[in-house]
Amino acid sequence: MTDVVIAGGGAAGFFAAANLAELRPDLKIIILERGKQVLEKVRISGGGRCNVTHACFDPRELVKFYPRGSKELLAPFHRFCSGDTIAWFEKRGVALKIEDDLRMFPETDSSLTIVNCLKNAILKPGISLLTSQRIDAINHNPLSETPFQIHTESVIYRCAAILLATGSNPAIWEMLRKLGHQIIPPVPSLFTFNCKDSRIRNLEGISVGNVTISLPEHGYAATGPLLITHWGFSGPAILRASAWAARELYHQHYHFKLKINWVGFDSKEEMAEQMLGYKTEQPKKKIINSPAPGIPARLWKRLCEESGIADDLTWADSSKKSLQALSAQLCDADFNIIGKSTFKEEFVTAGGILLKEVNIKRFESKLIPGLFFAGEVLDIDAITGGFNFQAAWTGGWCAAQAMAELPKK
Repeated sequence: MTDVVIAGGGAAGFFAAANLAELRPDLKIIILERGKQVLEKVRISGGGRCNVTHACFDPRELVKFYPRGSKELLAPFHRFCSGDTIAWFEKRGVALKIEDDLRMFPETDSSLTIVNCLKNAILKPGISLLTSQRIDAINHNPLSETPFQIHTESVIYRCAAILLATGSNPAIWEMLRKLGHQIIPPVPSLFTFNCKDSRIRNLEGISVGNVTISLPEHGYAATGPLLITHWGFSGPAILRASAWAARELYHQHYHFKLKINWVGFDSKEEMAEQMLGYKTEQPKKKIINSPAPGIPARLWKRLCEESGIADDLTWADSSKKSLQALSAQLCDADFNIIGKSTFKEEFVTAGGILLKEVNIKRFESKLIPGLFFAGEVLDIDAITGGFNFQAAWTGGWCAAQAMAELPKK
């Protein structure tokens, strides 16, 4: 007989199994992974470096990075937060480093360091790992000593508790619906914006360090680096906005207006005032050769062209009208977005199990005792920066603490 079945061989599943086995070495634990490989998302994350967590150590601040689940995660983060994740990996010989943007990676800069650490952490007598195990059904009989039956193609596993760490899995969500749970329909999050506009044509690869973007129809804004791509816009600022507005943009079929302030000034009026000062400070200098701070030369030239500024126009000869046009392009530029693209391999969804039906302290179903959840199967998601992994570590750890309370034989 199996005591605990963990469905999903990813970050949350492995983390829960490793912690549970340490707390209860007497338990028999089986990890079922539907694919041939485990920890694939860990392996490919962060461009193959694995953004393990984020150097934000205050739970009250950390929850602000979660468009869905921020309120619910506050208490769990007080129990297991970023600092605990760092200590967990360091205890197992994996040192993490903090980068300038506070993202944390293994010092080796290789995701395989994290993959191997997690694989080694489940090498315990009580844990079995089985791959190519698709779950076809989950049945529940509360009167049985082993109330859960997990049906795969060839085997029925009976257990006292089950942890679903299956990620965004429509088949699993449908099984949960049959068991009485409500599912928030999943929609994409963390995506880039498609845009065809003369101002960015042939400028792919240009990055601007600190822009402010906004979605005026929805009231969302984000600040950070922006990258121009051959299909439109990417970079941290875009990804943050896509996460916060994921559901609204889905309902608009990803056709919406984007505003960009390339220079970070509060207003186009403020920028125009500063440029008027250039008429006396550098009167003979050509405008096209005088990029605003932080604006790459090629982008500056294109914005000048869109503002009607000739290549040979100097600051002294510029009119107030032309400078106002340029300041509008710099601080209040409108772009029409006409679709989305997946952000590399790090696909994240907004949606999943309704959090009101989950005892978030234990990551356990309020409807079915012994049914636990961790990771993206829940309606929890975050912006980029290591936050989605932190939610997985925290959920896996909390679920392991709760499952450790199973009666001893």
